[in-house]
Amino acid sequence: MKSVLLGAAVLAALTSLCANAQTTAPATPIAAAQGAAATAPQVAAHYANLVYASYEDTLNSAKAMQATIDAFIASPSADSLAKARKAWIDAREFYGQTEAFRFYAGPIDDKNGPEGRINAWPMDEAYVDSVKGKPNAGIVNNPKIKITKKGLAALNERNGEENIATGWHAIEFLLWGQDLSETGPGDRSFEDFVDGKAPNANRRREYLKVVTELLVDDLGTLVKAWAPGAKNYRARFEKSGTDALRRMLVGVGSLSRGELAGERIEVALASQNQEDEHSCFSDNTHRDIVNNAKGIENVWLGSYKRADGTTLAGPSLRDLVAVKDAATAERTTTHIAASVKAAETIQPPFDREIVGAPDAPGRKRVQAVADALKLQSKDFVAAAKAVGITKLTLVDPAKE
Repeated sequence: MKSVLLGAAVLAALTSLCANAQTTAPATPIAAAQGAAATAPQVAAHYANLVYASYEDTLNSAKAMQATIDAFIASPSADSLAKARKAWIDAREFYGQTEAFRFYAGPIDDKNGPEGRINAWPMDEAYVDSVKGKPNAGIVNNPKIKITKKGLAALNERNGEENIATGWHAIEFLLWGQDLSETGPGDRSFEDFVDGKAPNANRRREYLKVVTELLVDDLGTLVKAWAPGAKNYRARFEKSGTDALRRMLVGVGSLSRGELAGERIEVALASQNQEDEHSCFSDNTHRDIVNNAKGIENVWLGSYKRADGTTLAGPSLRDLVAVKDAATAERTTTHIAASVKAAETIQPPFDREIVGAPDAPGRKRVQAVADALKLQSKDFVAAAKAVGITKLTLVDPAKE
């Protein structure tokens, strides 16, 4: 899987800490003392709050998606399918922001982490279900394969990184089908899930139900790993001193340069191939990019807008850096805001934005995002130096 391979250099550079499942609890409020500069322990503790809240919102939105998918499975129709699709898009808004918590061997992507089951891409659709020209392809159409959570997890990426069997994009493909249109997303019929209307409709329903359950389970482990007041990854993270700051900066820096600017944008710009866009079945890639950029900004500013509309705010990396190097803090803040703004200018569908000559308006919009992200990744290196971290290992596709 691309995302796992990209993180290899970072994961090897940091200590692998396994997440232990514990019961969840409300986030503990953390704030700098009135009138005093933020301290590193306060910043690490508030970051843990932010991570927990982000994963909690993601889990809750995924459960809401699961309920709409269950309703669709129980009574397939054009309307119930549309509701399931909307719920998938709504849940992705929250998950996209959590990708700033990757690349440092945390609970999401340590050696036992579920990232490969959750968000692996790109996928070979024919590994899961029938595609144009291959009506009998995929696990769905092979009655010898039993559809269970354990079974699908074992099949994920078996014999090939594009053999994706689980996660957001497997669900996306089942809901939308192949994207064969230049002007819109996939347009799978609800009748693919109706007995007598399509072969193996019962197995397709079962697959969609089970793969959604597995996603919810995996997201639940991340919420538990970051829950306050438990003997888990979060407790160790908050006690890790300067290394906590290093991980935070590795996460946002690596997402900025190696993953988002590199794999998710520059690769697609170079190939001009729909298969290289992140959420290709739903045409939701433009929102994936915006939310990844927002996730980076959330960590830097120590601020996150929750699903209920409230804002979680507290001591941040920006605050720490500003005490040591105000110019670097201000420059980084400005550049991050510019990358978010640039991401918001991308016009869907993304697979049409990346097509054409270098000076095509869409390609220029997308390239501007990549350029802004690469610029801010250099800022994170400078920010790390300002707080005493002299070596920051970031993912760089040129060195992969």
